[in-house]
Amino acid sequence: MHLAKLTTATYKRIFGLVLAFSIFSLASAQENSPYSRYGIGDLVPNQNIVNRGMGGIAAGYTNPNIGDQKYITPAFLFQSINLVNPASLGGLNNTVFDIGGEVDIRTLRSTSSPAKYTATNTVISYLQLGFPIASEKMRKKGNSWGVSFGLRPISRINYKIEKNERLAGIDTLNTIYEGSGGLNQVNIGTGIKIKNFSFGINTGYSFGTKDYSTKLSFMNDSVIYYRSNTEAKSRFGGFFLNAGLLYSIKLKNGILNLGAYGNLQQSLRAKKDNIDETIAYDGNGGIITIDTVSYNKEVSGTVKIPGTYSAGFTYTNSNWLFGVDFETSNWKAYRYYGQEDAVQNTWLIRAGVQYYPAKENTPASKYWRFVKYRAGVYYGPDYIKLTKNRPAYAVTAGASFPLTSLQRLRGEYVVLNTGFEFGARGNKQSLSVRENFTRINIGISMNARWFQKRSYD
Repeated sequence: MHLAKLTTATYKRIFGLVLAFSIFSLASAQENSPYSRYGIGDLVPNQNIVNRGMGGIAAGYTNPNIGDQKYITPAFLFQSINLVNPASLGGLNNTVFDIGGEVDIRTLRSTSSPAKYTATNTVISYLQLGFPIASEKMRKKGNSWGVSFGLRPISRINYKIEKNERLAGIDTLNTIYEGSGGLNQVNIGTGIKIKNFSFGINTGYSFGTKDYSTKLSFMNDSVIYYRSNTEAKSRFGGFFLNAGLLYSIKLKNGILNLGAYGNLQQSLRAKKDNIDETIAYDGNGGIITIDTVSYNKEVSGTVKIPGTYSAGFTYTNSNWLFGVDFETSNWKAYRYYGQEDAVQNTWLIRAGVQYYPAKENTPASKYWRFVKYRAGVYYGPDYIKLTKNRPAYAVTAGASFPLTSLQRLRGEYVVLNTGFEFGARGNKQSLSVRENFTRINIGISMNARWFQKRSYD
C-alpha cells in the first residue's frame, strides 16, 4: 500500500514536470540554423535518451528480460522503449511510459571571421507508451509480445539570415531569407519475441510544414522602392513503415544481441501555396501586403523521404553493456515537388558503453552503485552538402538515476534519464559556417505492472 502511494505521488510530480517542460519549450524556441534551409531541415536525434548517452546505438539494443537474471542483477531490469528498432518491443515485461526533452545550445561560427552567434532551443523530444500484451500461454513457452505508441519530431526548420550587398550599377540590396517548419510522426508499433528471435514493425503518420520566404529591399536615400516577398508554404503528410529484427545469443558470461532495422522510403502528399507580392512593414514589424503579383494556391505535389538502414550489436553482462551500429541513408533519392536539393547519401558509425556497478548482493543503501553510467561517440558526413562534405560528430555521456526507493522495488519504479552530447557539424574547411552544439537531454522512464494480474499484493 505504501508503495502505491509513493508511486502515485511520483506520477503527479512528473505530470507537473511534463506540463512545465511543454510550456517552457514553447516559450524558449530561439534556434537559428541556416543549414535547416535544405532537405527536410535539421534532423532531430531519433533515439531514446538511454541510447543517446551511448552514442545513439539502438539496432542491437533491447530491454533485459526477466529470464536473463543469470546474466543481470534484478534492479537492472528497469525498462525503456527503443524508439528505433521495433523488434525490441517484444522484450517488454512492464508498462513503460517514456518522455524526453532536450536543451539544444548551438553556436554558429564563421569560417572566415571571428563572428559567431549562439542560440538556445528547448523542446520535447518524444512521448511514448509501451506495454506487454502476451498471453499466459505465450509467456509459459518463453515468448513475449509488446506494443507501443507515441509522438516525436523528426526534423526542425528554423532560420533567419540577412545579407547586404552592393549590386554594381543598380543599388544596395538587403535580402532576408527566413524559414520555419519541420516533420513529425505519430507512431504505433509492435514486436514479438519467440525464444531468442524477435521481429517487429512500426507504422504511423508523418506530417509537417515548410515555409520559406525571401524578402528584398533596395536601400536608397532619395528613391523609395517597394519591398518584395517571395514565399512558398507547403503542408505534407503520409504513412510510414519501419521494420526490425533482433537475435539473442546466450554466451557463457553474457548475452550477444544482433539487430537490424530499416525505415522504408516515404512518399508524402503535399499542398503548396506560392505567392509573389510587394509589401511594407507596420509599426510593430508586421507585414502589410501592398499588391499581389502572383498567387498559386493548393498546388499538389509529393515529398519523398529516403530510406535509412542500420545494423549493429550489443554485448551485455551483469555490469557492462557495449555496442556498435552502422547506419546508412539514401538521401540522393530525396525530392521536393520533383526537385533535388543540396543533400547526399550518408553513413554514420556509432559506438557506446554502459557501466552498472551494482552486484546481486549490493545493499540498497549504496545508491550510487544503482546508477547506470554511459558514454559513446558517433561520426559520419552530414546529409547536407553544399560544396564540400561537412563531418558530423559528437561525444556523448549519460546516466540513469532511480527515483523510487530501492528497498521497495516490486516491478514499479521511476528512473530519471540524463544525457549530454558535445559535437559539431562542419570544420574550418566548411563553406561559410561551422556549427558547434551541446545537447542536454532529460527524460523520465516510468515502469508499472498495469494490465497484469498480480498473484500477490
